Amino acid sequence: MENNSWIELLMRWILGLTFIYASFHKIISPEDFARIVFGYDLFPEKLINLIAIVLPFLELIAGAALIIGFYPRSAAIIINALLLAFIVVLAVNLIRGHEFDCGCFSAEQKGFASSPSVTLVRDVIYLIFGMQIVLFKGSRRSAFGRRTSGN
Repeated sequence: MENNSWIELLMRWILGLTFIYASFHKIISPEDFARIVFGYDLFPEKLINLIAIVLPFLELIAGAALIIGFYPRSAAIIINALLLAFIVVLAVNLIRGHEFDCGCFSAEQKGFASSPSVTLVRDVIYLIFGMQIVLFKGSRRSAFGRRTSGN
């Protein structure tokens, strides 16, 4: 993987598209997403609305930056930080035996699209992709077919 810019580009697109897609429902319906964040029972009530408003835009911007190749290492670091936070939140709630909707791809609380365990495994895989992007040493391919160096 160290010098394969096509694999690195594919990983950037997978993560970027995933985070862009995940942001849409949250941006359109922040009140529903705020209810989901509240349901985690981990954050102070005063921060719930701030998290529900800021987080989706952070996902959108970092995802878009990964796709277009605009500071991809920095975008991957942001996404990795989000993924680590998501993993911790999921793990804490799984350990507590707390039933919840992760709100990953839908801000509505209409059942669970996947189990929290599956979501946790998926997030770890995404984190591995993100680490590969951060640690990539070769010349990066841009979304426009040009090669760029480093970040």
